[in-house]
Amino acid sequence: MVFYSLIRTFAPDMRYFITLSYDGTRFHGWQIQPNGTSVQEELQRALSLLLRTDIQVTGAGRTDAGVHAAKMVAHFDVDTEVDCRQLTYKLNKLLPCDIAIQQVEPVADDMHARFSATSRTYYYYIHTTKDPFKRHYSVELHYPLDFAKMNEAAALLTDYEDFGAFCKSHADVKTTICQLTKAEWTEMEPGCWRFEITANRVLRNMVRAVVGTLIEVGRGRMTIDDFRKVIEGRRRTEAGESMPGHALFLADVKYNSTFPCG
Repeated sequence: MVFYSLIRTFAPDMRYFITLSYDGTRFHGWQIQPNGTSVQEELQRALSLLLRTDIQVTGAGRTDAGVHAAKMVAHFDVDTEVDCRQLTYKLNKLLPCDIAIQQVEPVADDMHARFSATSRTYYYYIHTTKDPFKRHYSVELHYPLDFAKMNEAAALLTDYEDFGAFCKSHADVKTTICQLTKAEWTEMEPGCWRFEITANRVLRNMVRAVVGTLIEVGRGRMTIDDFRKVIEGRRRTEAGESMPGHALFLADVKYNSTFPCG
């Protein structure tokens, strides 16, 4: 009875968007896994309990184990009208402390958290001086890096559409085509750098592979021309190593509609 106020009136198949953030440290990624805790699993369990029906959640994308989200968007369908403010409040009370709900909003039936998204932005963080307060969310590197060269190489990414070189080997994808609109390193504070990449879609492991390859450029192990050849070759074996997941954040997901979060 404590959850009764969340459900107002019966309605045919209403769709809702949820905007949330999470610390991915203890999760085996967004997607439900057979042998590990996932964000999707936690969210579905909480929604199903509060709405007293089996709820399936679809996310805007997948984050791998240990990867964080400053903004993830997901949708669910339910045949009742929901009090969005109360549901947001009760979800935050019920969910663990490493998942936070910012907003629940009704959307049009044809809105889809994944397929309606027009762009996704990811951040990757590195720091070059030992800092105990950054170790969980940034990669510590101790060799010199030429960030001007790294930005020169990063700028080449927007000239291409096929990023097979940075896609996880044997990934189940129909195409490796993406439209990138931004790829840039920014120094956030002395010795602390953030790589920002925005695209209509991002391949599995792509951001971490791009960062690893740009670091090869920054270390002088790969020239700008070499980097271009890696992109054009479309072979994962020619690109740099995949960087650790704990420094990667899904930062934003955008839609043409005003939902979610304006």
